[in-house]
Amino acid sequence: MDARIEEHARILVDWSTNVQRGDNVVIAAGPDAHELVVALHRELGERGATPTTLYSSGEASRAHLRAHDDDFTLPEHTLALYEACDAAIHVRSDPNLAALNDVPGERLAERSRVYKPITVERLSKRWCLTQHPTNAHAQKADLPLAAYRDFVYGAILRDWKAVEDDQAELQQRLEAASTVRVVAGETDIRMSVDGMHAINSSGRHNMPSGEVFTAPVPDSVEGTVLFDKPLIHQGREMEGVQLRFEEGAVVESSAERNEEALDDLLATDDGARRLGELGIGTNREIDRFTKNMLFDEKMGETVHLALGRAYDANVGEGQTGNDSAVHVDMILDTSAGRIEFDGEVIQEGGTFVWE
Repeated sequence: MDARIEEHARILVDWSTNVQRGDNVVIAAGPDAHELVVALHRELGERGATPTTLYSSGEASRAHLRAHDDDFTLPEHTLALYEACDAAIHVRSDPNLAALNDVPGERLAERSRVYKPITVERLSKRWCLTQHPTNAHAQKADLPLAAYRDFVYGAILRDWKAVEDDQAELQQRLEAASTVRVVAGETDIRMSVDGMHAINSSGRHNMPSGEVFTAPVPDSVEGTVLFDKPLIHQGREMEGVQLRFEEGAVVESSAERNEEALDDLLATDDGARRLGELGIGTNREIDRFTKNMLFDEKMGETVHLALGRAYDANVGEGQTGNDSAVHVDMILDTSAGRIEFDGEVIQEGGTFVWE
């Protein structure tokens, strides 16, 4: 086994989910992540924790979705599993990233709405989402598998305590800010973050990480944003997505490619037309766009905005965060733009003012 897989497993168990003796841990992974699952089981065994592994497969989901023509019902047994667990590790490792492409978008949105209590329960635990390098993801990134492995482990196998310390300045400034403005190319968007909490994301929930993020006040977003990187949701890729916001909601939307998929996303529920997250990427080890949001949203010199659900940890006392069955990130390159907090330029041309 590649020693980097074993180190990856140790980081997930020790740093990301802080597994303790007696913990029940849910692992969700596909067949291509077999070696990482084995390494995780070994690490959990050494710590006296108990794993339960769920088989994850886009092809299996497709088979069920296409055969199931009734209304969805909440799988209570899956909900009970997450209610009983202490930590959850989900591994992206599907061998076919287009497995759901011929499933109607409204069916995917309906399932998201019905399964929402499971997502909420999982996110209430010590959880982490990570990536095992597979051929499918390597092809998506336009890289040979060996080069993609180097890319993945370069982004993951880091001193995450040092990353946390380095991001503290940005977190403190965003926590104290009342308004944020992002200007880049055709984008000029403003929002209030007053009373919201900024999170220093250093691998506790996403691995890799490298971002500071908060939640906008739901009805405060104004302006237009053009996302210059593709938006990928449930295997459907949208390009040239442009959104215009008034009083927090999307009032105009378009896409150069796959606009129907964007319409399906926005129609999921009322909250899908509002922003639940503003994130600022800081991980300069992620130096290329790979069409994998787990990595791409962490790229240095980028901002990402998420349509849909706000994370509870971002919502301050007395504030209300956006609620939705979806949380879909979209990326904007700010290397030639600027970010302002309360009218003060914080980053310009990709460089923070304190660097």
